[in-house]
Amino acid sequence: MTLPNDAIPADAPWWGTDAHRRFLLTDAARQFEFFGRSLDPSGGFHAQDYAGRPIPDAPRELHATTRMVHSFALGHLMGVKGADDMVDHGMKAIWNLHRDPDHGGYLWSFAPGGGVADGTKLAYGHAFVLLAAASAKQAGHPDADRLLADIREVIEARFWDHARGRMSEEYARDWQQISTYRGMNANMHMSEALLAAYEATGEDVFLHRALGIFDFFIGQVGAAHGWRLPEHYTEDWQIDAGYEGNPMFRPRGTTPGHSFELARLLLQAWDLGGRLDTKLPEWAGQLYSRALADGWDKARGGIIYTVDLAGQPLRTNRYWWPVTEAIGAGAALLKAGGDAAREQEYRRFWQDGSRLFIDHVKGGWFPEIDDQNRPDALQFAGKPDIYHAIQADLLPLLPGLSHAAREMPLLKS
Repeated sequence: MTLPNDAIPADAPWWGTDAHRRFLLTDAARQFEFFGRSLDPSGGFHAQDYAGRPIPDAPRELHATTRMVHSFALGHLMGVKGADDMVDHGMKAIWNLHRDPDHGGYLWSFAPGGGVADGTKLAYGHAFVLLAAASAKQAGHPDADRLLADIREVIEARFWDHARGRMSEEYARDWQQISTYRGMNANMHMSEALLAAYEATGEDVFLHRALGIFDFFIGQVGAAHGWRLPEHYTEDWQIDAGYEGNPMFRPRGTTPGHSFELARLLLQAWDLGGRLDTKLPEWAGQLYSRALADGWDKARGGIIYTVDLAGQPLRTNRYWWPVTEAIGAGAALLKAGGDAAREQEYRRFWQDGSRLFIDHVKGGWFPEIDDQNRPDALQFAGKPDIYHAIQADLLPLLPGLSHAAREMPLLKS
């Protein structure tokens, strides 16, 4: 887990150099190799420990299955050997093991070998089904259109609030409402999936819905709260500042990592719209600057997990994924015309990502670290799926802000 002394320069520009390209492609290759071993012939993908061994009895969760499909679809498009088999295997798991043949929609998790582990229907997971379908379509998978048609119907009928232009949140397996909670996280990932679906199909409805999500969470809420983005809401979309749920998916407060993620998505949407809507790059810059000021841990490195609406730290845990999303946002801003200061920040994200989280020997990223910068396991078991970190490797290497799948063949060796 040691950073080679000369891999990322401390002062000299790195963005766009041959050394930059080699570093990112090397990490991507290690990740594809590590996670390529997770295929379980009995269905879906194994959760893996730090060494890549299957974690016994770990359920197969919807977001993990779908994000593997998305990630290996990108890998297939750039010529990664065996990536097409991973996509095909994941598509079968989504359709045959996550899809609910009795009530429709997609189950949160199944047990190893099959059988329902958790039948809850979550907007968060369904957003990633749409992302997987869109990415599989762009990778040419024969079942992508079937999956895309089905998930569109489910979202339209069960989750999409047509009056407000946002997603409702969670239901029991038989679609009985189980809470009145509303959240930003599921809607953010739905915007990501909608942009991918627009790229895959060209249908304007997908782009328009993503823009509507941005208008509410960023143009209305974020702009009124110093460009911090409250995570939790009541049924009528009032901020619920005291809410605290699952610490992985619903921690109290605001999450700088999500602001970085949304900054990148805003620039993707701006590009897809012909770069006509000037408020989108302005919002992206505001979110990025606020997240950097609130989240960057100058003493230890990395990005803290959550802060309150005044910017005071709540959870100072450091996970891998906010760093990967800072990398993605920094790269997008550089493509959009960022200056030397942005290049320095981008380099710093990679320096700490490499020093703190990347497993340079076995592949993948350690998901969390303790106060002594050692891998920790308070929140995560093993190394989670490839999605966040592989995008940090691949998206900065592409010339555009959008249509990543279309540009992925440029990375073929």
